Amino acid sequence: MFTSIKGKKVLITGASGGIGSSMALLFAKFGASVGIHYHKGEDEAKKLVQMIKKEGNLCHEFKADLLSESGEELVKAFIDHFEGIDVLINNAGAVFGFKDFSELDLASWEKTFQLNARAPFFIARKAFSQMKENGGGKIINISSVAAKYGGSNRSMHYGAAKAALEAETIGLARAGASHNILANAIRAGFIDTPFHQKLTTKNIQQRINIIPLKRAGQPEDIANMALFLASQGGDFITGQILAVSGGD
Repeated sequence: MFTSIKGKKVLITGASGGIGSSMALLFAKFGASVGIHYHKGEDEAKKLVQMIKKEGNLCHEFKADLLSESGEELVKAFIDHFEGIDVLINNAGAVFGFKDFSELDLASWEKTFQLNARAPFFIARKAFSQMKENGGGKIINISSVAAKYGGSNRSMHYGAAKAALEAETIGLARAGASHNILANAIRAGFIDTPFHQKLTTKNIQQRINIIPLKRAGQPEDIANMALFLASQGGDFITGQILAVSGGD
């Protein structure tokens, strides 16, 4: 099933982080040409590119600040370099102003929405246009269980932004169906990365105890689902919010 990944041109935003780098390595393992987007993690991105190229796979890093750009130039740079795009994974995300909602400032709200909802929309729209010309493609948005629970008292705006991302996913799926452009979202649960650990207001073990499977997820759990959706296994799946959360 995963042999269909070979030769696919895959752009991953926020690929220098834990989940992003795991996806990049997995897609490269199956022969994809991978675009590594980063903003501040230049060292990590370059090391990742070197690792992938060392295994004989095509890879290139792309720098873009998605807080100050729409992201469309990032997609254009990727398309110019790889001469097309088959799979887009909107993975970049963060929380700004991680404080009680009663103290949340407007700038933190806007930056959180910019990175988690606005940028993915414009990135997907640009990729959509190219995919339409090429006869189809896959768009995979990385959401969060925060969209289900509304976040904590300190991350309500993050939960709201991820809920917006999920709504965008459904809209893109509907718009793309007649063009063989499939769009889905992966709703990630509590994943064992510094980013997700920061979001919990409880003791880490207490947070894990809430999960029915009684363990934190690993970046590879998200990467495996992304690979499945991008492969021929996901060719009849679109407009879905797929939870990878241990039952959470």
